[in-house]
Amino acid sequence: MPALPFAASWLLAGLPVLKNAARGLVQRRGMDENFLMTVATAGAFAIGAWEEGAGVMLFYMVGELIQERAINKSRSSIDALLALKPDKARVRDGDAWKEVDPAEAGPGSVVLVRPGERIPLDGVIIEGKSAVDASMLTGESMPIPRAEGDEVRSGTVPLSGALWIKTTKSSGDSSAARIIRLVQSAREAKAKPERFITVFARWYTPLVVGGAVLMAVLPPLFLPGARFADWIYRALILLVISCPCALVVSVPMGYFAGIGGMSRRGIMVKGSIHLDALHRVKNVAFDKTGTLTKGKFSIAALEPAPGISGQLLLETAAFAEQESNHPIARAILEYFENVECGMRNAEYKTEAFSVREIAGQGLEVLAGGEKILAGTRRFLVSRGVSLDEMGAYGEKTGAATPVYIARNARYLGRILVGDALKEGAVEAVSRLKEMGIRNTIFTGDTRSSAMEIAARLGITLVEAELLPEDKLRALEKLTQRGATVFVGDGINDAPVLAGAHVGIAMGSGADVAVEAADVIVMTDDPRRIPEAIERARKIHRIIMGNVVFALSAKGLFIVMAGMGLANMWMALIADAGVALLAILNSARALR
Repeated sequence: MPALPFAASWLLAGLPVLKNAARGLVQRRGMDENFLMTVATAGAFAIGAWEEGAGVMLFYMVGELIQERAINKSRSSIDALLALKPDKARVRDGDAWKEVDPAEAGPGSVVLVRPGERIPLDGVIIEGKSAVDASMLTGESMPIPRAEGDEVRSGTVPLSGALWIKTTKSSGDSSAARIIRLVQSAREAKAKPERFITVFARWYTPLVVGGAVLMAVLPPLFLPGARFADWIYRALILLVISCPCALVVSVPMGYFAGIGGMSRRGIMVKGSIHLDALHRVKNVAFDKTGTLTKGKFSIAALEPAPGISGQLLLETAAFAEQESNHPIARAILEYFENVECGMRNAEYKTEAFSVREIAGQGLEVLAGGEKILAGTRRFLVSRGVSLDEMGAYGEKTGAATPVYIARNARYLGRILVGDALKEGAVEAVSRLKEMGIRNTIFTGDTRSSAMEIAARLGITLVEAELLPEDKLRALEKLTQRGATVFVGDGINDAPVLAGAHVGIAMGSGADVAVEAADVIVMTDDPRRIPEAIERARKIHRIIMGNVVFALSAKGLFIVMAGMGLANMWMALIADAGVALLAILNSARALR
């Protein structure tokens, strides 16, 4: 039989399609592209179009293989990140070393990492120095020098020397584990266009099948001279043309490839829903300290009150700040330890006292029947310190942040703590302006300090002296002017990061800020923020281009099929060809 070779080819090439179509019906998943292709090619056989039925199935499967290869290429960029998590840690056990699962090495363990091995856990170097490759973690192409006292992250690789590291986090809280969780959540979260495509596919296929049945039956019944064979053929062409795989595959792949491409640049997006939100951004609000500035403070000046020595002012401030982890507190303590003071370091650290820290305001310390206050001007006033005494030295501090000190309601003076701009901060703000995005600074620092930093960056909108709840209110006002990104790194930024349309956290920031954010900049480079928005816009253009192209091409071929101007081969081009082009276009998001 002449038809036998074509039937055999159809079965061999289309077996996966036939299985998927049957499985979908049995499991009540509804009709999909496998069902459409099965009905169309079987129908071609039924009307004697053996060559076309077998050929369409064969080329459809070739197209599926090419599509799968393109998808695997995009997936590999993300799967490569999963290799960040080492499977062993060399832990010191007495005088010997033993290899254990990183999950068994808790905080405080000492691990040895030789050149070329991945660091298993976050920690601090206690011995050794090396250039560290962090490219897979942060996107930084140049090795980073690290020595004793420096922090290192899991997943990075020492290149030039062995490192002895005291771990600071458990395996589940390490940088590598956190990135893997982000990748996994990115695979699960879906943007609105993706959800639209999922719903679209559910009703689209039954509608196409119904339309094909009407096309096959109605014209021969009502049009003089119309033959069932001709209109059945046209209906089968419609089924092949209408396969929605170009949309069903290319749209999710566009987001998936986009997330993979951004991860290679040290920009971790928790889900495509956030990627979709990024392209609509009209405003970016920055926290100041640790985001635009380095957050590495140093003492700029001591300004004691009349009758108070600088030594007493510094001693009192160091006493109050000894249990705080705030960068300003660490700067005061470091300065105290490096200058000649009447009180020894060991004495002020061991004295018993109680501390109450009020986020965004300051510290209230009770010790030996005395109350010490260290914080903002407004905080001291709220605790009964005279405003007249504090006003005697004026409010001008330049870019420095003033820390006001009082003991037993008596004002002792203030310490000016300075910070430096991060490398790339000026370029980041400038690029955002060029993109038509408004920039604002949200900070708990004084207005004078914030305005000084803003002037150096070219930012005109500043919201200063904000408590965490004030930042939320300021954010609500800003969002009335369009989609808003908030960029921060501190614990007090977490509510605003969660409340913004898109929250972006610096990778070195507090864990709670990283968890609350939608996007993590692992490199801590402000220039990644405009880059993330630019990439999101590009990905959106790619995806929308695929949607318009696929619908337009299929619409054109459907009209041609209805007019009898298309054959089964043209239908195959409309389906597999359009799908392949859309997928190749989506793969551009990787670059």
